[in-house]
Order: sequence, then C-alpha cells, then structure tokens
Amino acid sequence: MSYTIKWRPQAVKGLRKIPKEIAKKLVRRVNASKENPKSALEKMEDYDTYKCRQGDYRAIIDILEDQKIIAVKVVDHRRNIYKNR
Repeated sequence: MSYTIKWRPQAVKGLRKIPKEIAKKLVRRVNASKENPKSALEKMEDYDTYKCRQGDYRAIIDILEDQKIIAVKVVDHRRNIYKNR
C-alpha cells in the first residue's frame, strides 16, 4: 500500500526559496519514496525522523506508519537544516 505525502507549510515555503531545478528533483525523490519510504529515505542519527538529500539541500521527514503518511516538515540548505532540529 502506498503512502500519502503531506507537505507542511514550512516545507513548501522552503521549497520556494531553493533553486527550481533542485526543488523539482527533491519533490521527485520524495514522491518516489511513496511505496517504501524507509528504504528510499535516510534515517537521521539520534532522531526518529528521516531525511532526503538533493545536492546541498535537505528535506526533514516524519513517517507516520499508522496513518500511512509521509510528512515533509522542512526544506532548507544543509548548513541551516540541522540547526532547526
């Protein structure tokens, strides 16, 4: 069964700030993880969240197993993304 992807407002705002080509690739990677997100996304060390990398940009993602939702929380440059954690 496929997961539903939910983009939180902060993630959408971050997507709009990054270069368009990188944003498109990042969205494609997140969409490609619908069938099996735990194998397509990287688990963050010391946290119960996942990340999706594209160039120097990252998306921080929660996987809600019981609801079958991939919740994209934030998108930003790698130098800033980990400060928000």
